[in-house]
Amino acid sequence: MSRPLDFRQIKAIRAIVSPGITKEASVQLPRLFTRRRFASVLMGSLLVGLGAPALAEESFPTRPITIVVPFSAGGTADVLARAIAVRLQNKYGQSVIVENRPGAGGNIGAQVVSVAKPDGYTLVLGTVGTHATFSTYRRLNYDPVKDLRPIIVLGEVPCVIAVHPSRPFKNLAQFLTYAKSNPDTLTFGSAGVGSSTHMVGELFEQAAGIKLRHVPYRGSSMAMNDLMAGQIDMMFELITTAAPIVKSGAIRALAVTSRQRSSALPDVPTVDELGIAGFEATGWFTIATAAGVPDPIVAKLNRDIDEILRAPNLQDLWQTLALTVMGGSEGRAASFFESERDKWGKVINAANIHID
Repeated sequence: MSRPLDFRQIKAIRAIVSPGITKEASVQLPRLFTRRRFASVLMGSLLVGLGAPALAEESFPTRPITIVVPFSAGGTADVLARAIAVRLQNKYGQSVIVENRPGAGGNIGAQVVSVAKPDGYTLVLGTVGTHATFSTYRRLNYDPVKDLRPIIVLGEVPCVIAVHPSRPFKNLAQFLTYAKSNPDTLTFGSAGVGSSTHMVGELFEQAAGIKLRHVPYRGSSMAMNDLMAGQIDMMFELITTAAPIVKSGAIRALAVTSRQRSSALPDVPTVDELGIAGFEATGWFTIATAAGVPDPIVAKLNRDIDEILRAPNLQDLWQTLALTVMGGSEGRAASFFESERDKWGKVINAANIHID
């Protein structure tokens, strides 16, 4: 039977299996072990180290997972999170809880996830505001680029330019004429500063050469309630939640912001069709987690969520939600975030959108 390792031997083994062996350790090793004893102990240490990631992936999850939605219940982000949660719960046999933490364009909920224990059990349903337009806030208590780790981009959803039916314009041309004659008068609501429903509006203002008044809320559902009540004039709302309300007649759709018409509202033309050539702006959704979550767990979540997105029996659901599925690797998500930060950063700087 082999004798147990003493303190100096344990310290030496830790040194060699750690990244980069020190000069001191390399000198001490031959003195502390016989050749056979050293080979045996080192092989055992390396096998344990190699086995740990696989074990972490195989055993995950063993308890409930929480998906933080950084917006109020009832909006597109909330609906999509609950659709993903149900499928993950079925796949894992563990509860997947959706928790709404609205505020600051999604950054309050995202910050909660950034400081959560890095074990993959706390996720965030991220958006444009979480990963691309956070620079609108000068004093965030976290850095989304460094403190959040992307898992996957779920997909994108176009917005619909919707107005209250009582307003004196029935199409986009009439709206633009009115807006240019009455600058800084018409109000548009959003899910918060830096949210997709805010940024699409800002991009539209710049492209159309008009000036609107932005009214931020703690979620799209709150803004939509005020739009239906006539308390605000319009929204650039994601079509997932706006389409049923348009069909009910409670709000009027003037245009959609994608390059092609949406099957959710096929009779509503695009902004591009109506004269603002090349205009395209969509909201998008992601799943991310704390930066320190181990690679195997992130890889498992990425693979499993991507499988959910591509499941043949779910394509009708994604169409109902007006979601154009994206999916792909963690690396693809990181590259996408970078390109979107560049795109929306230009809009933010042009409009000088900053909150201290």
